[in-house]
Formats: sequence, structure tokens, C-alpha cells
Amino acid sequence: MLREIFTGMIGTNLILQGLAGGIFIAFLNLLGAAVVVAWRNPSERLLDAALGFAAGVMLAASFTSLILPGIEQGGVIPVIIGIMLGIVVLDQADRWVPHVHVLVTGRVREDPSQTDHSRIASVLLFIVAITLHNLPEGLAVGVGFGSGNLDEAIPLMLAIGLQNIPEGLAVSVAALNAGFNRRFYAAFTGIRAGLVEVPLAVLGASAVSLASSLLPYAMGFAAGGMLYVISDEIIPETHGRGHERISTWGTMLGVLVMLYLDVALGG
Repeated sequence: MLREIFTGMIGTNLILQGLAGGIFIAFLNLLGAAVVVAWRNPSERLLDAALGFAAGVMLAASFTSLILPGIEQGGVIPVIIGIMLGIVVLDQADRWVPHVHVLVTGRVREDPSQTDHSRIASVLLFIVAITLHNLPEGLAVGVGFGSGNLDEAIPLMLAIGLQNIPEGLAVSVAALNAGFNRRFYAAFTGIRAGLVEVPLAVLGASAVSLASSLLPYAMGFAAGGMLYVISDEIIPETHGRGHERISTWGTMLGVLVMLYLDVALGG
């Protein structure tokens, strides 16, 4: 049903499908960022739970929609190579853009010696870091559609879009806590972080539709990038303020939601 609706609206061109998928997940990032316009100060506990949920969705999606289909397509070795490449690229990106871990859940730790200028610089650095971490998500959606398997691509698009909502909210809250006093601008920071996913989705769909042999490598690469973000960023940060239990429950819920989407929509 959903597959027919999607192809009826977008058509069967794989690159256009990737573009539509990228726009969809970027829109949900925008939606999460815009929440801060009406809700200025969500609690750290809620943000930790929401980002735990995002981690769970990404974790399950990495296997159900990327790693396992990639193995079916091209065998385990290309997927492993892709995973390792994804991990290395994200690791190097973290070296290029120094960690601003304190901002991942949207909170800036108070430092009496920190000037307004340095606080602004910190939140801008955070936006760049989140943008880098959105790369594998956009690529994953594009690769999914480029594979031509809508039974896998549509649940992946929905799942990545769903977990983009708390990510967008986190970026906007970070901007507010860094001293930006206009909620519209804070929401705009989240929008900018999400826009990178659209060209990456098109790139992923184009690459694998033009060279199908790249598909298992690309699937592994996107999965490796997401797994790196989960392990290196989201889980450590959501377990650093005494909210480990609620964050863990959020992660488990995210895994279950993605599994349901994969079975209900991909069957």
C-alpha cells in the first residue's frame, strides 16, 4: 500500500526517489528544530530519552535495512569493507571538527570564564558536528532507494526521519542555551543541519543506481557511519547526567519501532 502510494507520487526513477527520501528526512529534522519555537526548555531527561530513541532506531536500521540487505546483495566482505570505511571517515571527521560533546543533548555547560563569543563559537561548532553526523543518515536513505528495493528503502526513510526529530530539537535547544535569544534563529540552526541530507541522499541513490556493484560497499559505509555516531556520541552523552535508565528505555523503544516498521512495511 505505502509502496504504491510512494511510486504513484514520485514515480519509479531511483534518483528522484532518493531526492524525495532526502527531502522527507530533512523536513522531519526541520520539524524537530521548529518545536523549540513553542517549547523553549525541554528537560535534559526528556532529551536524553529522545536521543536514546534515535540511537535505537539507527542501531536497528543499520542492520535490518543496510547490513543484512548488503550481505544478501554482494556478500559479507564488501559490507565489512564499507563499514570500516564509514567508521574511519566519521572518526577522521571528529578529528577535523573537535568534539563538543556537552552540546549533543542540547545543553551547554556553564563556564564562568567562557565569553559570549566563545559560547557562540561552540554552538556553531556543534552545528557543523551535527551536520557531519547527518551525512551517513542522508547517504543511507539515498543508497536504500538507489538499490531499487522499496520494501527496505521506505521503512528506512521513515525510521531515519523519525529519529531526526529529536536531533533537530537538540540543535535548536543548544542554540538557545548558547545565548541566541530569537527562537526562530534557533530553529533555523536545526534546519541548516538537516539540509545536508538532501544532496547526500541524491548522491547515494545516483551512485548505486549507476554502479550497482557499489551497493554493498555503500550500504556498509552508511551503516558504519551511523554505528560510529551511536557509539561515540549519542550513548555516552545520554548516559552522562544520571538519566541512563530512561535513555536505555528510549533506545530499546527505538529498536522495537524500527523492527516493526521493517516487518510491517517491508514484508
